[in-house]
Amino acid sequence: MCKVLKKYICRMTLQERDNEVIWHPFTHQKNRKPPLPIVKGEGTILFDEEGKQYIDAISSWWVTLHGHAHKYIAEKLYQQAITLEQVIFAGFTHEPAVSLAERLLTILPNNFSKIFYSDNGSTSTEVAIKMSLQYWWNNNEKATDSFKRKKILAFNDAYHGDTFGAMSVSDRSVFTLAFHDKLFEVFFIDTPDETNIEELKSIISKEGESIAAFIYEPLVQGAGGIRMYEAKWMDELLKTVKLFDIICIADEVMTGFGRTGNLFASQYLTERPDIICLSKGLTGGTMALGVTACTDRIYQAYLSEDKLKTFFHGHSFTANPLACTAALASLDLLLQAECLHKISWISEENRRFSDILSTLNNRILIKNIRVLGTIIAFEIDKGKDEYLNEVATGFTQKALDMGVYIRPLGNTVYIMPPYCITKEELTKVYDTILTILGN
Repeated sequence: MCKVLKKYICRMTLQERDNEVIWHPFTHQKNRKPPLPIVKGEGTILFDEEGKQYIDAISSWWVTLHGHAHKYIAEKLYQQAITLEQVIFAGFTHEPAVSLAERLLTILPNNFSKIFYSDNGSTSTEVAIKMSLQYWWNNNEKATDSFKRKKILAFNDAYHGDTFGAMSVSDRSVFTLAFHDKLFEVFFIDTPDETNIEELKSIISKEGESIAAFIYEPLVQGAGGIRMYEAKWMDELLKTVKLFDIICIADEVMTGFGRTGNLFASQYLTERPDIICLSKGLTGGTMALGVTACTDRIYQAYLSEDKLKTFFHGHSFTANPLACTAALASLDLLLQAECLHKISWISEENRRFSDILSTLNNRILIKNIRVLGTIIAFEIDKGKDEYLNEVATGFTQKALDMGVYIRPLGNTVYIMPPYCITKEELTKVYDTILTILGN
């Protein structure tokens, strides 16, 4: 870097430097508000460059299970980094990848057989979609395009990621608007309840022979608005789906690793998936890593003398040793009695706070209060229920001014805190919400 440029940069603030070179995700670029410079994280707290503290009430996009800069995870990462930081995973293997797969298979909510690694939540669902479609292609007597099972079934209001396959099985929304003519056709249905379950079962019975796979976020639809639905009706729907031998894909990228109270949301259901997708909390928020686990039924379709039936998918950083090590360390912490107790405690505190919100229902503009495990959400009844609702911007800034980071999805306000949050911190989060609602 030349001396003149270096001197110029040194005079700029971090915000100013960011504005010159960075394009942030999910951020309207014209007249955008400068991002808040964060220089340190510790537990639930984020510190800006002026020393102000913020409680991270959404676990930095739902990933930070055990808090920021956790020393145990950091130490494990350091030891791995000075041993083996990266190696190609086609033709090689290593201890962190094998150990993580072994441990995951013992706790996942079905008799899964194999673990396939990728880079993030979107790629984990991309893998699942491709794995399912090729399952039917491989099971043809001849590997041709004439196989009948080509349709994917998904829910309205779903969100499964931002790569093209993941976008295709997501709801047609502001996230996908510019690409609708490039997305493959998907058969969308509503999430089940007592009013529509018979109609949904009828639809499945009519279309089932042509459906390759059904992808769903079990019990909570995340980026689509933290929408929740009941296990009872989902079980009934899945029973019908399974009658037609449709591959069931549970996208637990958000709901996995304790978010819903159980380790996995699929544990609330008696009908279990054939494929499960994981990311976000997988590494405790420390590094990017995706997992797609499948049952032996799926894997057997790829055991063939025909090399065309290989699953031709991979990433340069597949099963990165550092990411796998972070995931192992996060599992160590997650499965401790103390952490499991904290998940139960947060779940109970959320239920109590939802009762408080319910008493305010008639006096302030909120609706649809809902809670499942460590997740609580409601809508501010102002404007359309959508991601572009301007409620989010004002709510976030007011919360930041009070030392809490909350990032609503449009007019959907939610919290999803790290499991290490203290009683005082959680009370402050609740009080901040009540204060903003009262203004």
